[in-house]
Amino acid sequence: MSAPSSGAPEHGAPPSGAPASTQRVFPCTNCGATLEFAPGTESLRCPYCGSAQHIEVAAGRVVREHSWDEFVRLPRKPVATLGAHVFTCPGCGAVTESDAISDRCQFCGAPVVAGVDGGEMVVPEAVLPFTVDRPHVREALQGWVKSRWFAPNALKKVTTAESVRSTYLPHWTYDANTSSSYTGERGEYYYETETYTVRDSDGNDRTETRQVRKTRWWPASGHVSRDFDDVLVRGTSKVPPDHLDALEPWPLTDARPYDADYLAGHQTLRYDVEPERGMSVAQSRMASVIEQDCRRDIGGDEQRVHSVNTSYSRVMFKLMLLPVWVCVYLYAGRSFQVLINGRTAEVAGQRPYSKVKIALAVIAALLVVTAVVVFFVLRR
Repeated sequence: MSAPSSGAPEHGAPPSGAPASTQRVFPCTNCGATLEFAPGTESLRCPYCGSAQHIEVAAGRVVREHSWDEFVRLPRKPVATLGAHVFTCPGCGAVTESDAISDRCQFCGAPVVAGVDGGEMVVPEAVLPFTVDRPHVREALQGWVKSRWFAPNALKKVTTAESVRSTYLPHWTYDANTSSSYTGERGEYYYETETYTVRDSDGNDRTETRQVRKTRWWPASGHVSRDFDDVLVRGTSKVPPDHLDALEPWPLTDARPYDADYLAGHQTLRYDVEPERGMSVAQSRMASVIEQDCRRDIGGDEQRVHSVNTSYSRVMFKLMLLPVWVCVYLYAGRSFQVLINGRTAEVAGQRPYSKVKIALAVIAALLVVTAVVVFFVLRR
């Protein structure tokens, strides 16, 4: 759990038509080019002369979580109404607008990073820096392609992506102490002897018995408590949720206090899932865990949970940035997107299917089932 904060995150947005934020620049003191964060290090590096600059974290700076109760009492301004960030490229001087917190100049490719101290309704509190670099992305993509069952054989020839972007994706984390009262039923197994009649191969009937399991239900009620820490909810709708969820788990304890240096040279999306929506998702995930706690508390062989009344206290939250490589590869004239965890190199994404391989697998399965049936029929 991160350090708590009694205050809520900064709010507000600039007036319409005004720049949405200040801008950070990262000049190379050796050649004057723009530095970029190097994955797997704690340094900014120049892509031209190779000089490095260590990222210095301000003394006493820690990842803080903010009180949810204080936050919801503040004036609300939907993030969709915030203005775009206005960037002036430090390389070529081009002026562009973007909803991203950081990106590359579309004209010369130089990194641009917005200062988010006042331009975001909720500012990032933490960032999990990239450790997986481009060479490892290529290896992860190749391994993923080769391991796809039912994929066309030609897919294995895809060794590189048409486009690869290192992107920080916004996520919410929520903490809460929960106290839940429940009502339900406890089921306990018991067995009764049942008599039934069978006909043998000679046509004669005979009586046999068997044990039949039944369940006796008893009313149950009780109370359970659980503390949740860093329940993770995605803060963007720009990527497929199932693919993003497949990249978990994330080493959240390795997160650093937010520093724009980690964003230099990488794209960073601004959240478009409001924190209230994120809280609803987090509570639904907490509810499923709490129900399992209730079932364990009820005990017995089976459980029925009729009602759960949960109260929440010490609810805290924060916005953090997680590293994802967003790759797009081409196959048979179509584009397929793949996401790669920027810390663990876990891969999830879209892939084509071979109809021929699927048909052959179905035929093989039918042949096996047929062979088993014939085997048992011939044994009779």
